[in-house]
Parts: sequence; structure tokens; C-alpha cells
Amino acid sequence: MHPIPPPLLRLLTILLFLCLDFSNLHAAAPAISGGRLHSLFLKTDGSVWAAGNNFNGQLGDGTTNDSPLPIQILTGVQAISAGEKHSLFLKTDGSVWAAGSNSSGQLGDGTKQERRTPVQVLTGVQAISAGGFHSLFLKTDGSVWTAGSNGSGQLGDGPAQQHLTPVQVLAGVQAISAGYEHSLFLKTDGSVWAVGSNGSGQLGDGAKEGRYTPVQVLTGVQACRPSLQVITTACF
Repeated sequence: MHPIPPPLLRLLTILLFLCLDFSNLHAAAPAISGGRLHSLFLKTDGSVWAAGNNFNGQLGDGTTNDSPLPIQILTGVQAISAGEKHSLFLKTDGSVWAAGSNSSGQLGDGTKQERRTPVQVLTGVQAISAGGFHSLFLKTDGSVWTAGSNGSGQLGDGPAQQHLTPVQVLAGVQAISAGYEHSLFLKTDGSVWAVGSNGSGQLGDGAKEGRYTPVQVLTGVQACRPSLQVITTACF
């Protein structure tokens, strides 16, 4: 039996690595997310567990009882995000589910009704981010949709008017991140755009003036993509 030439062996090793990596492409990456008084945990098996304050149903277990220990809420989840008093869950099929406070329409279900169990609000989504009282959704086509409180312009659609259902604000985006009253968007060209409250200069545009439509603040920024999965954190 002839030995495998070193160049061919290296090639086979690389191909094997790629096969193993892509086989886990849709597997849940373990994640954690902390809200104001509640926490979300995503296990490697795709199950979501929640603990803490549950006054507004943000744990998603159907009650308003606080839980000092994590309790299982959902399965088949690939990403989580905890807001001030609400929670977002992105399932592996691309659907978004939301629970908790909805006083500003931040769940995006078209109402202001508090939800104690997760309700579906969108499909075709690849990333989510929950802010104080608003939510960001990044669809697989690169479009960004926002819902909830807009008093500081954090939804990015211009008027300071809250939205109970998601509205599209940008295209060509690869990553998102929601602050308490501001929002960040990373475009596929590496540029960062920001909108919303700016009293401390958090938008990074050199001013302290709030913005109601996104303004460009940086270029040359890349998204972190472990196992090629888009997440909501940008690497400088």
C-alpha cells in the first residue's frame, strides 16, 4: 500500500475539517444574555433556560412568578437576546419569538399586550437584538427591521413614533446591536451606522445630538462569525 503524499494528506485534512465545521453550521452556539433583572441561557442542544424577575412574563414560562433557578422555556433556538423587561428568541427555522413587557410594542406582534409565553413575530431572520424598550431584527436578505419605543429615534425610521409591528430601516446589513435607547448597524461594506439617543456621545459621530435616521460613524469594521454564524457583536 502506497503512502499518501504529504500535499494530498494536507488537502484531505482541510476538507475533513470543513465538513465537520459545516455539519455544525445550524447547531446552537451556547449563549447568554442578561436583561435588567432576568437572564437567558442557550444550551448547545438548542434549549433556552431563563431565571430571575418575571413580573412582565419575560421568562416566557406562562406565569409572572420569579424563578431563582433556570427553567426551560423553548427548544430549537439558535440565538437569544434579553431587553429591559422583554426577551427575544431566534429559532433555527429563522422565526422570531418574543415574550415579556410590550408597553411600547417592543415585542413586534402588533399589540401592546404583555406576553407571558413567547409569540411568533417574524420569519426569515438571522439575528436579533433587544434594547431597553425596542427590538432589532436582521433578516437573511440583509434588511433590518425595528419595533417598539422610538422616543429618541432608536428605531431609525425618522419620526419619533413607536411601532407595534417591525418596520424596515436599512438594507445591506450584516450585524446589529441595540442599546438602551440607541441602535448600531454594521453594513456588509464594513461601515457602522448609528441612531437614537446620543446624550453621552454613544453614537460615536462626534456630537451629542440625538439622531432619528442612521448616521455613518466608522469604516473597516468586521463582524465576529464563529462557525460562519452571524452574531450581534462587532469586532474592531
